[in-house]
Amino acid sequence: MRGTPYRPLHATDVTSWDLTTDVAVVGFGAAGACAALEAAHAGAEVALFESGAGSGGASALSGGEIYLGGTEVQRNAGFEDTTEALRSYLTMVGGDDPDLEKCEVYANESPDHFTWLKEQGVPYKGTFLPGKIIEPETDDTLIWSGSEQAWPFAEAATPAPRGHTIQYVGVGGGRALMDILEARVREAGVDVRLNARAQCLVLDDDERVIGIVVRIDNRPVHVRTRRGVVLATGGFGMNRDMLAQHAPKTLRLSTPIGENDNGSGIQMGVGAGGNAVHMDEFFTTCPWIVPPDLVKGIFVNEAGQRFVNEDCYHGRVSRAMLDQPGSKVWLLVDDAIFGRPLDAARISVAAVGETWEEVERELGLPEESLARTVHTFNRYAAEGRDPLHHKAPAWLKVLDDGPFAALELNFTKSTFTYFTLGGLATNVSGEVLGRDGAPVPGLFAAGRVTSGLPRTGHTYSSGLSLADCTFFGRKAGRAAAAGPPR
Repeated sequence: MRGTPYRPLHATDVTSWDLTTDVAVVGFGAAGACAALEAAHAGAEVALFESGAGSGGASALSGGEIYLGGTEVQRNAGFEDTTEALRSYLTMVGGDDPDLEKCEVYANESPDHFTWLKEQGVPYKGTFLPGKIIEPETDDTLIWSGSEQAWPFAEAATPAPRGHTIQYVGVGGGRALMDILEARVREAGVDVRLNARAQCLVLDDDERVIGIVVRIDNRPVHVRTRRGVVLATGGFGMNRDMLAQHAPKTLRLSTPIGENDNGSGIQMGVGAGGNAVHMDEFFTTCPWIVPPDLVKGIFVNEAGQRFVNEDCYHGRVSRAMLDQPGSKVWLLVDDAIFGRPLDAARISVAAVGETWEEVERELGLPEESLARTVHTFNRYAAEGRDPLHHKAPAWLKVLDDGPFAALELNFTKSTFTYFTLGGLATNVSGEVLGRDGAPVPGLFAAGRVTSGLPRTGHTYSSGLSLADCTFFGRKAGRAAAAGPPR
């Protein structure tokens, strides 16, 4: 009898086991690597299965930036980041339903996690790079990577830069990070199996996860686990059916981030009795903040109305864009701040004019819609305030230096990358939780297969996924290794 991700195999249907290990880890991104590493360090025999031909996953496609607080890098740069401030910010990152226990644990243990990363050989130069940056192309460490200085976050938590980036010149430091973690995993004696696609979990009579079936060399391999299975398979951004069911707004976007984020781990977890939560949540961004002066412009929707404080994190702005009616939004700029966005963003110049009324007419908007929005903004900006959307004074500029332009971000044409944030519910130890809140025996998970620290794209900050993957991946690996032998 063959199982599927949603339908686990029963132990009585397994005629023989091909492999036995203490802990099986599924997925070789940052979460899986850290889980395998910590399980091995705890004395467990570990086998790691990866569907691709090598390590990496979405982690290797990232900038290698991890969201951390209370580090010596921050202190040396003149920032005193407290546990309380970090916890408050993380609580806001959780949106309407933050996992308060995870926020508390991560805030308390973040400095120790930074120490652990360095002990694995992850290099950090220790320097601070000021400014509003998507991803540093230098080898500096510390950057502002979220909405820490913007409303409403700055009112609830003392701002501090928390993006800690691996020492790497150019973009794409995530690959270098994964190379280091992979080396540590192999040095720890983990049995790494590549081109091994997980098919289903195996449960016993007590509905305890006691194994997994993986497909290797086009045949099923039945793996018996003495202590636990850790799912670290990523999200579901590449599963159109799951997107249509749970997060249909993503279907308007062009570019999922990941390698094989097909949702199989979530399906397996649910099939074994786990609960999937916040499945409608996702991160998206269109890299519009280069050059940074564009932040001084204002975004309007197809009704000519502002909808966000443009100085917050670019992902928060982009997520707010998608909530607007219609298929596009416009960034309004004057000649003093005009600049060409990144070519890869596919942002076009939709209208120009010597007055805002001309721009309004060229866009085909009702009379005094867009123009009135700009005039209201300019009146307050001249006073150094933005009472409607609370943009910080440092980014306020009266848009009165003609000619004027409207840059168009179109959901069907512009580049909006995205990944999902919903997934399996877990506790701080990485145990997968059922609908009743009780752990599913023998099953653990970490990374984007779970609903972790970042729970909504409206509050996301760069580095949160790698923080969640590495930190709670470690927790899941240790907990799995400590599980009762079966």
